[in-house]
Amino acid sequence: MYAVRLTEARFPAQADSEILESTIGGVLRSQVALTPDAPALVEAPAAGGLGRRWTYAQLLADAERLAQALLTRYVPGERICVWAPNLPEWVLLEFASGLAGLTLVTANPAYQPRELRYVLEQSGAVGLFMVQAFRGNPMGRIAAEVAADLPALREIVDLADAETLFAGTGRGPSDLPEVQAGDAAQIQYTSGTTGFPKGAVLTHRGLTNNARLTFARGDIARGATVLNFMPMFHTAGCAVMTLGAVQSGCRTILAGLFEPGNMNALIEAERVDVILGVPTMLVALLESLAAHPRDTSSISMVISGGSMVPPEVIRQVQQVYGCAFQTVYGQTETSPVLTQTQADDTPADVLETVGQPLPQTEIAILEPGGNRVRPVGAVGEICARGYGLMLGYNDNPAATAAAIDPEGWLRTGDLGTMDARGYVRVTGRVKEMIIRGGENLFPAEIENVLLEHPDVAEVAVVGIPDPRWGEVVACFLRLAAGAALDREDLVRHCRSQLSAPKTPALWIAVDAWPLTGSGKIQKFVLRDRYMAGEWSAG
Repeated sequence: MYAVRLTEARFPAQADSEILESTIGGVLRSQVALTPDAPALVEAPAAGGLGRRWTYAQLLADAERLAQALLTRYVPGERICVWAPNLPEWVLLEFASGLAGLTLVTANPAYQPRELRYVLEQSGAVGLFMVQAFRGNPMGRIAAEVAADLPALREIVDLADAETLFAGTGRGPSDLPEVQAGDAAQIQYTSGTTGFPKGAVLTHRGLTNNARLTFARGDIARGATVLNFMPMFHTAGCAVMTLGAVQSGCRTILAGLFEPGNMNALIEAERVDVILGVPTMLVALLESLAAHPRDTSSISMVISGGSMVPPEVIRQVQQVYGCAFQTVYGQTETSPVLTQTQADDTPADVLETVGQPLPQTEIAILEPGGNRVRPVGAVGEICARGYGLMLGYNDNPAATAAAIDPEGWLRTGDLGTMDARGYVRVTGRVKEMIIRGGENLFPAEIENVLLEHPDVAEVAVVGIPDPRWGEVVACFLRLAAGAALDREDLVRHCRSQLSAPKTPALWIAVDAWPLTGSGKIQKFVLRDRYMAGEWSAG
């Protein structure tokens, strides 16, 4: 823990760890120099079991061979898009594009034609690397349909076709280009919890250093076994878990599909040390373990983030897995982690905060819509400056200017507080704050209370327009198995811990959530569907 005593809610960047001029290809080469024969990557296909394996030397050899093949078809600086679920070829393409000086555009394999067309066109991608189908989505047919409207797209490659993927091998340059740490490495399209995504242009320096520092704060041992089931198209999967593991010489088991029972079986069989998952994933893992117990005693660390991690979920993970727990907070635009709890934090800090900022990252709580630093403990907008900030939104200067102010602060859109020690609490989204009768209400506070009720498995609190109050509190909840919606009991539970204005006026039971590709609940979709009459309140 950094020993600071702040007089205002602004945490200066700490210089105890150096920011390296590293690149995605460079960190793989560096690890090969240290542990060439150590296990690097193990395939865990969606069907179950384990598949192909690579040592660090083998992974680098294949990545360099692919990079040379790509340079017979593309020029450094061009963009290529990967549209596929988690599979080893995704990892190979990530390192190969980094070695070749290409910018990798990541796309959610659930995309439909309109979404894929938008990403390919907006990013200027000239190549598409994909699979034929995933979870019922006919990706091959969609790719062919979309390509007909995009003359700039020169090539569509099926990642299962090794001959086409590695076409040009042996004909490319013998020396790969010099890639700089400040070069664009990826364009990641934001999750879209409030609308259509924007393409954040991220650098080699930001992605590699952020992953290294996140693993360092996590005290993840060199050579540990990590199970990566986070989507690779998201920074948690391809940056934190992939680049963090490589820089720590870890053995990564790459899950082709997140299926809770299979994940717990892999933890047991492969003695997995570390997992990272969003709260919805952790809830699913816990529910699976309750139904089908496994020996998960090998787990030493569970990391979560992506959305607010409810205290009750943290307590259950610690109890069931018997492990340490760390919360990370950040966003795509920051490569992605900004703050993280740590090993010597108190139980209260682990349960109630998202920790202190990572090294070399400056965080301030600023007045929403302004630049005045808020007092310690006061709610404001969480803002960040540092090495990990995106170069900007691709070809969207207006959106970039709205996100990064003239003083270099990235406005996260999240509301939060900071205490005198620099520990940050996230209280909600600026746009999700509920204003009821002129009073500001924060959904996260209400959600955390509701999750302590035994009948509630998952919950999302949103504001619904109301002619009298402006907005009223609506609670969407997924009930625990066998439970029925008991409005009076839930109201009593809330009123025992919350004031009357914070107690939901509307109660809506749902069977499933509208989720982003990274597993965040899309609250604006819940609100819109309720307003459209899809649900009635209990």
